[in-house]
Amino acid sequence: MKMHFCIPVSQQRPDALGGRYVLYSVFLDGFLFCKVRYSQLHRWNEQLKRVFGNCLPPFPPKYYLAMTTSMADERRDQLEQYLQNVTMDPNMLRSDVFVDFLKLVQLDTFSIATKKVSLDIFLPDGRSTKVKILTSDTAERVLEVVSQNIGLCQELLGYFGLFLIQFCKEGRLSVVKKLADFELPYVSLRSSEVENCKVGLRKWYLDPSLDARLMDCRTAVDLIHMQAIQDIEKEWAKPTEVQRQKLEALQKEDNQTKGTLLDTDGPQQTLNQNLELRFQYCEDSHWRWFVIYTKQAFLLSSCLKKMISEKMVKQAAENPEMQIEVPEQGKSKNTTFNKTRKTILVFRQEKARLR
Repeated sequence: MKMHFCIPVSQQRPDALGGRYVLYSVFLDGFLFCKVRYSQLHRWNEQLKRVFGNCLPPFPPKYYLAMTTSMADERRDQLEQYLQNVTMDPNMLRSDVFVDFLKLVQLDTFSIATKKVSLDIFLPDGRSTKVKILTSDTAERVLEVVSQNIGLCQELLGYFGLFLIQFCKEGRLSVVKKLADFELPYVSLRSSEVENCKVGLRKWYLDPSLDARLMDCRTAVDLIHMQAIQDIEKEWAKPTEVQRQKLEALQKEDNQTKGTLLDTDGPQQTLNQNLELRFQYCEDSHWRWFVIYTKQAFLLSSCLKKMISEKMVKQAAENPEMQIEVPEQGKSKNTTFNKTRKTILVFRQEKARLR
């Protein structure tokens, strides 16, 4: 599935030879990710071609004459589509050519040099663990370091992720976005304009039945138990009264293993008319549009796509003829569809729209 890349604005800048060039502001999940020139993206595309051949999406052509306003707008749209489409290939997402370029442009955009730093990673119970990393370390690498610090089994990393979390007054907090594997947490944290923002560790799956796969790792059990407690306290999850009483009884018994297996409704979102999330679903053979107005439209979209991915994994397990690629929880398995099946939820708009 496509990632939420967009290029809403661009600026003309003077170059050293007296001419001018266009600088494109690339946003990921609603946050400024980097600023790049067409020439940088063109060289990157050529490098990707040498590795992946002709399977790349089309790249906008060069113009040898001055661009009109309409031509400039068309190129910006084409670059946006290119970034969205190039991220659909999981193999490309994990390649050195892909990751190294995005690391470089993130650092350059925000004028951050590669150096050793300490970074606090917040856990669901409010505590934090300090890790020693490089400013150029990706979220995937930082997650590995965190797991070593807290004793989380390496084979379970795909079930967890790093998030930007805003800490507000009176103990309130808001999950702002999930960091993509190739994002640099240190840079994203420093460049974010969200006040009191921290990097937090949370589980990254939505199917409660997957809890059972983590039960052999004490640290994993502790993490999902802490998150279940936090979600209920923050009213992000709304268990029934019977479930709440059972959880309280299990807490008194210090029985975390049973206390984590709760169905949750997910975060309650605050409405914001600036962002909207649209998707289409099928009910009784009729397709219907569903529209949500929320400032966390990008995060909701990521969660919905995650739900679809998990459902397809289940379908593949039930039907051996259908095999799919699981980019996050099964990174070593590269399989493709052999049979097309109908899914309950279908995205017709892959990104939240900025009005």
